[in-house]
Amino acid sequence: MQFTLGEGPCVDAHNQGHPIFEPHLTEPSTPRWPAFSTPAVEAGAQAVFGFPLRVGEVRLGTLDLHSTRPGPLKVEQHLDALILANVVADAILLVQAEATSSQLTAELRAGTDFHTVVNQASGMIAVQLNVSVGQALIWMRMHAFVGDRPLVDVAQEVAARGLRFDTEPDG
Repeated sequence: MQFTLGEGPCVDAHNQGHPIFEPHLTEPSTPRWPAFSTPAVEAGAQAVFGFPLRVGEVRLGTLDLHSTRPGPLKVEQHLDALILANVVADAILLVQAEATSSQLTAELRAGTDFHTVVNQASGMIAVQLNVSVGQALIWMRMHAFVGDRPLVDVAQEVAARGLRFDTEPDG
């Protein structure tokens, strides 16, 4: 959901390179995720925390924690999450180090294909709507969210010319 919406603790943790904490998702001290917060609460999350998975300055992803109760992490929980994020980052590197070159190539290609189709579809929508590529990505994310579909599925449909954004809603 966070990738589809383009906002949330994992997006911020990855982009900013440091942990992100929202201990009271229903009553945040500073509202920051208008599209993410309501669906996250509806799914049962009351508090969310994002920790970047890093090796040096290389960001590999994020570790997301959700709680069904509001409140901050305890000191021990925070330290455990930092340790777990380091363990997961190291595990990713170990798995990659022990993988054959063909396995790594397949994984890298799959990740590249995923981002390629999203980028391609964003460009197509930008032309259809005469907007920037960034705005087109927002339109596509909105369409995916409203339809409760993964962003990549919507992007694949756009790229296959099965979905256009410049037609009337009933057309």
